[in-house]
Amino acid sequence: MGILNVTPDSFSDGGRHRNLTEIVAHAATMLTDGVDIIDIGGESTRPGSDPVTREEEIKRVVPAVRAIYEESGAMISVDTTKATVAAAALDAGAAMVNDVSGLRFDPDMAALITERRVPVVIMHMRGTPSDMQDNPLYDDVVKDIESFFRERLRFCEQAGIDQEQIILDPGIGFGKTMAHNLAILAGIKKISGIGPPVLIGHSRKSFLSGLLGLETPDRDCATAMISCLCAARGVDYIRVHNVKLTRQAITIANRIMP
Repeated sequence: MGILNVTPDSFSDGGRHRNLTEIVAHAATMLTDGVDIIDIGGESTRPGSDPVTREEEIKRVVPAVRAIYEESGAMISVDTTKATVAAAALDAGAAMVNDVSGLRFDPDMAALITERRVPVVIMHMRGTPSDMQDNPLYDDVVKDIESFFRERLRFCEQAGIDQEQIILDPGIGFGKTMAHNLAILAGIKKISGIGPPVLIGHSRKSFLSGLLGLETPDRDCATAMISCLCAARGVDYIRVHNVKLTRQAITIANRIMP
């Protein structure tokens, strides 16, 4: 899954793709590099970020989704917590919803997923993007995430969402310290054991700075290393900025490892 942010303030690539020509060109590059899904987001969820209105998010996201889909027919995911934004993006050509709130922020989102029968990424996050990094605490981060996902699966069943539609994302960097993120990655098989496919979104995140002292532009090699480890441990979806490097790294790893 390749990340394409159409925001002015995302932590890694905010403001980089400023018009539809640049957006479509970047999507074409990701497709050439071997991306399977393009994840388009119009609201930053970096730590401390402020929400945007539904109208502004639709204004950012829908033209990008429509242009990329009409140009390439690519598999597109919309990264949003708002049902109205998701519906507009699905109407424009998206085929999947990536909800960092785990269907908790908008009471209409579950009904939309049920109605449209599309895949949905349910992510774990402690708090909201604006406050999630304010001293996050867990008894056992992996067990707490497991409990959260089991509760969300019960919620989805009651809402009429089939388990086959669901993808679980433990939310690397969303209300977690560096130690929490490393514990999640080390315990990823426990999360995979819950049942649905698992997505990991670790790309260029700040815990890599804590580990290696790297600034954001220099984190792609470390990201690719973690991507290989995740793939080797059975993670189903890898969400990254640098598709080419990640695809190369996983291809080599697959040829070497039994």
